Amino acid sequence: MEVWLDLRSESSQTYDSEMFDRILTEDSEDLVCIQIIDDEGQTKARSLIGSVDWLLLDLPDWKMIPLENLVSSAQGTPTKLAALIQKPVDVQGAAHALQIGVDAVVVPAREEMIEAALIAKSQRLENQESITEEYASAQEELSEVQIIGIESAGVGDRVCVDMVSFLNPGEGLMVGSSSSSMVLVHAENIDSQYVPQRPFRVNAGGLHAYTVLNDGRTAYLSELKAGDEVRIFSADGTTRGAMIGRLKIETRPLILLRWVDENNNQYQTFLQQAETVRLLSPSGGKAIAITEAIVGDRIISRLDRGARHIGDKVTADIEER
Repeated sequence: MEVWLDLRSESSQTYDSEMFDRILTEDSEDLVCIQIIDDEGQTKARSLIGSVDWLLLDLPDWKMIPLENLVSSAQGTPTKLAALIQKPVDVQGAAHALQIGVDAVVVPAREEMIEAALIAKSQRLENQESITEEYASAQEELSEVQIIGIESAGVGDRVCVDMVSFLNPGEGLMVGSSSSSMVLVHAENIDSQYVPQRPFRVNAGGLHAYTVLNDGRTAYLSELKAGDEVRIFSADGTTRGAMIGRLKIETRPLILLRWVDENNNQYQTFLQQAETVRLLSPSGGKAIAITEAIVGDRIISRLDRGARHIGDKVTADIEER
């Protein structure tokens, strides 16, 4: 993280230039400055991410949430964020937002502000190496997990996700209460003696659960809408995108499914108690109805180390239970 000195209105101030990564003056024209006082400002800043080198964020009414949102949006893009800070207490918030922080803090020529910024820079340097090492190997992968619990969970709202295209045998959506581990829920394209096939549908589970969008972000099932593109996973590890035609949300009896990964980390999600809701076994991609699954069964899962902020992957710590 860089520390910039803002001298745009204090050009007569004396300073030691070696203390700073940059001196901001009235002649600094390579920055796009956006004032954020409401959602309109945040939206404008977001629209520029990816198309400019530096965004200078001016938050006169300091709030963390818009800054966190922009840090999340900018991660993985060529755009860097600089934040104008006016109070020492706000420096830490900008420097460590989402455990990532902005790329530069910009402070006025006041001793207490400069000191706070330099301390934050030192802390970022100390933390960066361990954070980079921990998440450098983060990747999406299909794995297998073991069921450790299947419990009646009363009644709740579940979401059926209907696509505008057919799903093939062995395909479905990844679903889970945690973004770190989801299980593959099969499409309703298997014959049943009681109901017709719905080969465009995945009965995905509780409103609160995550699934994966085709761009790699996650979304709650409750947030999905017609026109969104979700990522379809296959038992053989291949993926593709599919567009949502509609959502079908109904109150139904639920089952709480619990599983454990190879490192003994435990996860769970809620699925409808119905024979047409099926999980997939890693042994030949065999479909297992949730009503017939038993403790000890192994099922296909997706592991995703790291954290999510509004669906975007971020290099931060998070615990979901």
